Amino acid sequence: MRRPSIGLQGARTAVASGIVQFEYVGLRYGMGAEILRDLNFSLREGGFYFLTGPSGAGKTSLLKLLYLAQSPSRGAIRLFGENVSSLRRADLPALRRKIGVVFQDFRLAGHLSAFDNVALPLRIAGVSESEIASSVGEMLDWAGLADRASARPATLSGGEQQRVAIARAVIGRPKLLVADEPTGNVDPDMAARLLGLFEALNRIGTTVVIATHDIQLIARMPAAEIMRLDKGRLADPTGMFRHPPKRPGL
Repeated sequence: MRRPSIGLQGARTAVASGIVQFEYVGLRYGMGAEILRDLNFSLREGGFYFLTGPSGAGKTSLLKLLYLAQSPSRGAIRLFGENVSSLRRADLPALRRKIGVVFQDFRLAGHLSAFDNVALPLRIAGVSESEIASSVGEMLDWAGLADRASARPATLSGGEQQRVAIARAVIGRPKLLVADEPTGNVDPDMAARLLGLFEALNRIGTTVVIATHDIQLIARMPAAEIMRLDKGRLADPTGMFRHPPKRPGL
């Protein structure tokens, strides 16, 4: 497949600065018990992270904090050098445009074609239609969906819908990409292909955070770092980012 001209074939940016900082962050819904407790960590720019843990550990809640769908109950979060709690509501859309999100349930607009779903973030940002046509066409080609551009989500397979969702998430060249169980609805071969799309984006410097239960997926990225959540806390905080074991036989 021909890769798009947004630079996915370029060298990874060698930057070690923190793009995300959590300081004693806690989260509760309403008056209930805290879902997340005392989270302290920093994610470096250009890093690749897997977020793991048992069901109910709080992975989706942590991702919501990362892509600004939820505010913490306590503590401080800094994204791209900005203290999120001190920002005005009017400042949040610009910050969100730096974040790409791949949802577990895709969240594609059913009345729009694959092309128009991918184009949506660019149209919201006011990009010209001529530039949209070129950029989206190349992105769909990169995702292996050039021949499905006019198809609506209901006619696409689960793997095709997920690739449309990924293309939509990365079309705006986000600085941070967050994905919630992106391979949960596809077979192992498609999971490997989707991981390749994330790797390509990471190579140009985008920070990638993937929440997953898929041990085989993690094993395919021996250089990635792992964050383990357990009962709302990061397990083993003194060594929370650990490299996964290699797959047997490697």
